[in-house]
This record gives sequence, C-alpha cells and structure tokens, in this order.
Amino acid sequence: MSVKSEKIKMMKAKLNIIKGLGILAIVIAALTSNAQQDPMYTQYMFNTQTINPAYAGTWESVGFMVLGRQQWTGWDGAPQTYTFTFQAPLKNERVALGLNVISDKLGFEKRFYVFADYSYLVPVGEKTNLRLGLKGGFTNYSHNLQDHNILDPGDPAFSGEISHSFKPNFGVGAFLYSKKAYVGFSIPKVVNSNFDTNTENFSIQGELRHYFLIAGAVFDLGENLKFKPTALTKASFSSEYGSPLQFDLTGNFLIKEKLWLGAMYRSGDSFGFIAQFLFAEKLRIGYAIDFSTTNLKNYNNGTHEVMISYELRFRKENVISPRYF
Repeated sequence: MSVKSEKIKMMKAKLNIIKGLGILAIVIAALTSNAQQDPMYTQYMFNTQTINPAYAGTWESVGFMVLGRQQWTGWDGAPQTYTFTFQAPLKNERVALGLNVISDKLGFEKRFYVFADYSYLVPVGEKTNLRLGLKGGFTNYSHNLQDHNILDPGDPAFSGEISHSFKPNFGVGAFLYSKKAYVGFSIPKVVNSNFDTNTENFSIQGELRHYFLIAGAVFDLGENLKFKPTALTKASFSSEYGSPLQFDLTGNFLIKEKLWLGAMYRSGDSFGFIAQFLFAEKLRIGYAIDFSTTNLKNYNNGTHEVMISYELRFRKENVISPRYF
C-alpha cells in the first residue's frame, strides 16, 4: 500500500472518529436534558434499590436509607430530591420486600413516587446468589403552568395545571452477586406515559422506560485497604424522548473497613467525590459533591448529596461480614 493511500486511510479514520465524537456529544447533550426526568444519584452504588427491585434483601437485615440531594446549588429552581428506602427479609429467607418513597422537585415540576419491591433469592452457586425482583407503584405529578413568569399572561399555552396525576407503573430486575462482586439489570418503569393539563393544552413525558446495567467488584490491596470500582449504564430507546446511553464510573477505596473515599465521573455531565463512614457495621453516613463539566458550571455552586443508612440485625453472628454494596 502506498504512503498516499495510508495517509488517506488515516485521514478518513480521523474524520470518522471526529464525526463519532460529534454524534456522541450531541447524544450526551440530549441525554443530559432528558436524564433529569428521574432522579440521579452520585452514591448510586449504595442506593441500588431505587432502580432495581431485586436489590431488596441483599442486606440480609432490616434496613433503612434516607438521602437528600441538592443539585446545582445557587441556581433558583434547581432539582431537589429526597429519597427513603426500606428493605426486609421475610421468614422465608428467600423472599424480601422493599419500599421506595421519592420526592423530586425541578423548577415548578413536582414528582412524588411510591414503589414497593418484591425479590426472590435463587442460589446459583456456593458463594453466588441471584435475586429476581418486581417493582410496583405510582407517580404523582403536579405542575402549575401559571406559576411561570411569561411575557404574555394570557398565553393559552401556559394556562391550566397538571395536578395530582396518578400514574401506576411496574418494573423488573435481576441482581447477581457474591460477597465481593455484583452485576444487575433492571427496567424500573416499564410503561411509558404522559401527563396532560386539565385544559389539554400541554403534555409532558411522564414515565420513560429506561434500562439500567450496574456492576461492581471489590479487590484487596492490603490488610487495611480495598478498592471497589463500579459502573452504571443507563439507556433509553424511545424515538421521541430517549437518549441512547449514559454511564457513571466510580472508584472507591475502603480504609480499615470504616472509611470509603472515592471519585466519580458521569458522561457528559459531571465529576465528583464521595466519602462515607461506617459505625459498628450498622450505621453509615455518606456525603458526595459533584461539579458540572458543561456550561452549567458557570451558574451553580456544585451538587451536594447526603446519605444515611441503618441496619437492624436480629440474628446473632460471631463475625459480622462487612457489606461492600
């Protein structure tokens, strides 16, 4: 092959790469505008139940988790999310139940989610388990269009209110895990639906089907140090509203089984840092901060997230195995 042909081939390859990166940038930009439909979390690796019902029961104890997220602080109308989850095994230890209550506010939009989880344990090996889960519940949405500051107060496009729209939905999930590794797949909301105003002049995508793939592992780096890389991929294939792909990559270090320290990156959106402290294997307090990588970084003071979880252990164990996820 001649030198000229090689150069042409390399130039075509570079153009394809540039084109691909351009398309990816457009996709990510579109995704960023749609991804906020459902709450996002920096500490997702400790908050998996909100997106995967099969995660319920993995703690092997009665557990509570509360999380507050203030996104893009300093920006009026920025997203605010408050989350409560609960999980508990039943007498039949293969069965576990869970509950998720989420309040999410973005500007004048308010969403309130209540979803219950059911998971069933299927042993697949001596050290590996598979849980299959179902999620069911509803979303309550409200949005008073007349609260907007508009140039023409009589604009019919901003009349009416989307108020207390009740939308039932269901989801499915699977979670394969051992003591130090896991992978999960879930569709937390299977049914697509819209919310409409009482004057039928405005409609918004209410529930959009997303597919989640999550994975992680824990590696021993020494007697008092462990490393846990995790990844979450979120995709939607709706031709009108969907965005093909978004991913979160996170690396956390566990020091002396007490302190988690780590960093994360969310494609086309942000990067951040995570810290979590464990008290007596039962109480966990975590904090995360994100910084935008888009032009939004010029208009906010970062995103702050606080998480607290607590476990009630009724079975007496000589040695309590640490929970890494």
